[in-house]
Amino acid sequence: MIELLTSPEAWAALLTLTALEIVLGIDNVIFLSVIVSRIPPQQAKRARQIGLALALIFRIILLSLLVWLIGLTQPVITIKEFGFSWRDIILIGGGAFLIAKATHEIHGEVEAHEESETETKPKSSAFFWIIIQIIIIDLVFSLDSIITAIGMAQDLEVMIAAVIIACIVMYVSSGPVARFVAEHPTTKMLALAFLVLIGVALVADGFQFHIPRGYIYFAISFSLAVEAFNILAKRNRKRAS
Repeated sequence: MIELLTSPEAWAALLTLTALEIVLGIDNVIFLSVIVSRIPPQQAKRARQIGLALALIFRIILLSLLVWLIGLTQPVITIKEFGFSWRDIILIGGGAFLIAKATHEIHGEVEAHEESETETKPKSSAFFWIIIQIIIIDLVFSLDSIITAIGMAQDLEVMIAAVIIACIVMYVSSGPVARFVAEHPTTKMLALAFLVLIGVALVADGFQFHIPRGYIYFAISFSLAVEAFNILAKRNRKRAS
């Protein structure tokens, strides 16, 4: 452990891996911000805390099971010429879940007038159901994130430190992101569209067709920039009126 603290290679690996884990965590933060937007603020805060705590726990547990994790990349099902590992199956299932969930939420936003009465009286089971969804998606994102960590670093201590730092950054940023999404309804629709895009990328990865994440993050960044200009334009019009 002391050798790692004095090793430039270990610090370089920690910084690189932390940055990568933070970037990979953007998907998780977007999902959390959207999923908790339908429940009261106090419950939403608790849901974010529980969700990110579970994300940290899942990542540390998965890191501790390195040998088993590496085995997840070995094919367990072969359909014609395609071999699917447990990792592929989980990514396909998680991506399909994201697409279905985002599509359902988009439909709910478009047909909001039909659900306005039920939203004013949230069911007691809503919080529990949201936690279940957070657990499912945390498992999917944790798996992809940790397999990336295993490929980049050799020391378990460095991996755990990077994951903890990334989860702290996710926790700090999740609150402002969730409030921003709640205050600007158009950004919620944009975030849901991002979830569909991310879901498609996960399914593609499961079918061993990798979509470079740079393309996805560029599309998200460009869309956010356009939306930021729209918000500024609306504020200026209100001030002018």
